[in-house]
Amino acid sequence: MSGRRLPDTAKEIPGLKRIALLAAAALAVTTVAAQAQHAPTRRKIVESVIIDASPEKVWAVVGNPADAGWIENVSRGERQGSADKPVFRLTLTNGHAIVEETRKLDPERRSFAYYILESEVTDLPAKDYSATISVQPEGGHARVEWRAAFYRGHPNNDPPPELNDENSEKRVRAWVHASLENLKARLEKSGS
Repeated sequence: MSGRRLPDTAKEIPGLKRIALLAAAALAVTTVAAQAQHAPTRRKIVESVIIDASPEKVWAVVGNPADAGWIENVSRGERQGSADKPVFRLTLTNGHAIVEETRKLDPERRSFAYYILESEVTDLPAKDYSATISVQPEGGHARVEWRAAFYRGHPNNDPPPELNDENSEKRVRAWVHASLENLKARLEKSGS
């Protein structure tokens, strides 16, 4: 044999292991990134309306969650649960219900925060939905602001198109907007 030595594979293996580990890490990052594209993201919306009525008059309606007839597609509301954690059942015009728990009802700040415990995604395409509705004075009128945060109606990957992030947000925003317009029409019709 000539004086040449064969490569020492024991010295080469750590380099191969490092390449294999880097490739595996790159694959894991790519897989997580691909899954994240389909995972739901928390959506946030803010809608508001100016109502030609006093903040006190508007709060008398908004601050009474059982008086839910102004909310789009709601035919009636009824109180359930204990005094410290009231729950309201909103019966929809189609007979379904949205059940919401009051998280904070603050008459001094004219603010009402709630969390939806139960609803059908066909009625409201949102999961883990929470919102705050507040009434503030603005130029001799009342400004009502509705802030909501939620996940799309289909929590798993690859949602049907009507329950994806964008369409869920679009439908929830339309529902909130229509509800605020209903409130405005109701209070302005009855006069300030």
